Amino acid sequence: MSTVEPIVKTITVRVPQERAFEVFTAEMTRWWNREYSIGATTLESVVLEPHEGGRWFERDVEGGECDWGRVLAWEPPARVVLTWQVSATWTYDPALATELEIRFTPVGDDATEVRLEHRGLEQYGEAAAEMRAALDDPTGWAGLLERLAGATVPA
Repeated sequence: MSTVEPIVKTITVRVPQERAFEVFTAEMTRWWNREYSIGATTLESVVLEPHEGGRWFERDVEGGECDWGRVLAWEPPARVVLTWQVSATWTYDPALATELEIRFTPVGDDATEVRLEHRGLEQYGEAAAEMRAALDDPTGWAGLLERLAGATVPA
């Protein structure tokens, strides 16, 4: 199996490192694009359990849950690593695991560089190029980081 180049996206948000980490992890519902749901019905919230081994999942308006992955590393406020177990058909696949590593690096007192790397895309096999293109599209991870930046703006 050949290696597929990881997707790397970086954005600077105008909040301290701790706040950037908190908005990314604990307030994902605020910035996640609700159209990016793989559950059975309308997405209500995105939940990231704050510990290694924790679940990453969506909850729908009827209370149903649909897994997206797991927390591999929980190192607040500097880093979180997650599995992304969403198949090429946009369904949860427990046998599939690509990896997202998000790093939060202070840039001065009140800004943070958020660096997202999505690797292991070769796990998609024949669909690897198609999935990389979809996730690397401006509406993919880059668009989600733009939404994150908007959610970190002080009220």
